[in-house]
This record gives sequence, structure tokens and C-alpha cells, in this order.
Amino acid sequence: MPSWSTGSRRAERGASQPPRIAVTSGEPAGIGPDICIALAEREFEAELVVLGDQSLLAQRAARLNRSVDGLRIRHIPASAPCTPGVLDPANGPYVLALLDEAIEGCLAGRYDAMVTAPVQKSVINDAGIAFTGHTEYLADRAGAEVVMMLAGGGLRVALATTHLALKDVPGALNRDALTRVLRIIDADLRRRFGIAEPRVLVAGLNPHAGESGYLGREEIDIITPVLDALRAEGMRLRGPLPADTLFTPRHLAEADCVLAMYHDQGLPVLKYASFGRGVNITLGLPFIRTSVDHGTALDLAATGKADPGSLFEAIETAIDMVRHERRARGGQ
Repeated sequence: MPSWSTGSRRAERGASQPPRIAVTSGEPAGIGPDICIALAEREFEAELVVLGDQSLLAQRAARLNRSVDGLRIRHIPASAPCTPGVLDPANGPYVLALLDEAIEGCLAGRYDAMVTAPVQKSVINDAGIAFTGHTEYLADRAGAEVVMMLAGGGLRVALATTHLALKDVPGALNRDALTRVLRIIDADLRRRFGIAEPRVLVAGLNPHAGESGYLGREEIDIITPVLDALRAEGMRLRGPLPADTLFTPRHLAEADCVLAMYHDQGLPVLKYASFGRGVNITLGLPFIRTSVDHGTALDLAATGKADPGSLFEAIETAIDMVRHERRARGGQ
């Protein structure tokens, strides 16, 4: 099992060193191991550390007629044997152990960022562990308020709410929460994307952005007052805009990010433009985290048909974010 000191702090790693990035291999029955194995076939300007069970990864590589030679693996033992394509709740704790190592390593300075392969929410819950997703788990473990943002196809789309039933979205929107979301977006676009004055388009919640209150009052009572207050502080915000016309070239040409009010308001557009090359990014954490834009694809596990493109993009995005953050700290 590889080991290294936990005493180094991230700021002490030095701006001249390549970023060290932890890559969690995700749900072992899915394509997470497959796409991690593919990392050996591409060079990155970073030191990648794949977190996973070494024997499991070697066995999967053999089924794919590939090798784990060239991969640096941080061995974390699986809880149970794994059959590709077959979920086993016994491995739920193993999947979370991969995340915990990445989180703790980022907080301790062993890693400059973490990149996550997909997990299967249902099987973790079947193991008796309440789990709604990476974003919420990372926020809880890091003690941070976070924002989910996806990037790809020339778009960045952040979400005011994440994994909620549609009927619960209006009740989750309030002025304080929306203010915090927009502050996180503004701060991370500056610090980790190198955008000096981020321009954010904000969608309304209701059709036609409420049609002056006739189709809902959230725009009048919540969204507009928040935007007015933050614009007075100097933030560059436009909205609330009708979501059905927001995603058009005329508007997007003047935006660095779009804030959608709920999951399926913003992400269908982004995934249509970028699926397979999109990146999921968690804003607001005390460390950098990116992820693939797809699920576990159990039917593709160990078939050789899994496309690692989104994982490659997630790693490249994390590398760029580390560089911007180092510059913001005055490291370069």
C-alpha cells in the first residue's frame, strides 16, 4: 500500500510543482474502474493518484486487455468481491472510503484537488447509509456551503437547488439562500477560474419569469430583491430571465455562468451541448473538486465501451483550477 506523510500543507507544495490530484474510482461495479484505467494511456500535467482497490483495478484491466502499469494507485481495500455490472450494497462503505481519503487528503494538503468517478446513490442507501449525492456528501464532510455547477459545450450552469423533488423547489428558495449561492459563484469564478468580473445570468423560477406575477411571485418576492442588492455591491448579474429564452446565443455571449433555479431547468441544455465531455464542479469547498457528467453505466462495465472523455475533461479542468487558485494566492 503506498503511503506518504500527511504533514505537508497544500500551500507548502509550491506553485512550481505539478498539481497532485486524487481520482476516486467510484462504484466498483460500474465504469469508474474502466475509465480510471484509461488514465494510463494519456499524459497530464499533473501527478494523478487513483484511489481504489489495487486487485480490483488489476482484474478489471485484465478483462479490458489493459494494464495498471503506469498508474499510481492508493490502495483502499474493497469491502467485498465485485462482479462488473452487479451492484452489491456490501461495497457501499468502500465507495465512501474512497471519497473520505480524497477529502481528508485535500484538507491535509496531500492533494491539490480531487476528481470523482461516478457512484450509485441507490446501492449506498441500500447499505443503510443515507446518501443523496457527491455534492451534499462533500459539503457535509467539509463543513461548507456549496453550489453545484456543470461546465461543457461552452457553457457553465450552476444550480440554486440540487437534488430536490420539483414540488419542493419553491419552498427551498429564499433570499438568504439565493444570496449565498450567488456569492459563492462570484467568489469561485474569480479565484478558481481567473475571471476578474464574473457575469452571471439568473433564470426565473416560473414560466416567462413569472409574467409580472401572474404565473408566480418568486421572481418579485425573492429573486429580484436579491439581484438588486448584490448589483448594488458591484456584482454583474442579469435577471431574472425567462429560462426558455435565456439559453440563446444573444444572452450567452454576455455571460460567464448561468444560474438555474433547479436541476432540470438548466442541466438538460448543458448536457445536450456537452454530454460525454462535460464536467461537474463543486463550488464553495475549501478544496477543488470536479467530476464526470455521467453515471455508473453498469451495462458498459468491463466491456471496453466506456468513454473516458468526461473524466479526462474533469482532470484538465481541475488542473486549470489549481493554476488559477495558485495565481490568486500569489504563488505564480
